[in-house]
Amino acid sequence: MSEREVVTAAFREAAALHERLSTSLAEGIVAAAGAIRQALLGGRTVLVFGNGDSATDAQHLAAELVGRFVKARPGMAAIALTADAAIITAVANDFGYDLVFARQIEALGKRGDVAIGITTSGASRNVNLALERARAIGMTTIGLTGGDGGQTGALADVHVNVPSAVVARVQEVQRTVLHVLCELVERDL
Repeated sequence: MSEREVVTAAFREAAALHERLSTSLAEGIVAAAGAIRQALLGGRTVLVFGNGDSATDAQHLAAELVGRFVKARPGMAAIALTADAAIITAVANDFGYDLVFARQIEALGKRGDVAIGITTSGASRNVNLALERARAIGMTTIGLTGGDGGQTGALADVHVNVPSAVVARVQEVQRTVLHVLCELVERDL
């Protein structure tokens, strides 16, 4: 396959997955947006987290909510638990990497807040432990996953799963999901 064919194939594969999932993901996306909207209207906070590329997606979502997605409006309370290197490294050093998000949920999360765990596998132990802790506190849990959803799907009150084994394609659709979430939340607040 030539380089040009690789480019074309990647775009076609991404477009086909987006098209295939555009209807099946709608219910979960609308439910997730509703949970986020309800929390924000109640003065609550959205806490979002993930590893690697999912960490950057968590920061991207928090930035869109605090700043703006499309329209000028007041900032919305959102925190990416992936953004503070001092907290992450201190917790990892003192308690283990598995607890880097759960410890922050324990410290910052309150009943009625929303915890959003992003994982392409659904098997990220630190994401799943954070969702367990969030549930124990009384937070609404949202899982944005890939593959078969893994344990993350079972821990989420609202589960939005991109059923693909190709991590790059999962990430591309997840980013679209995050943008649609922002559009729905921003439109209604």
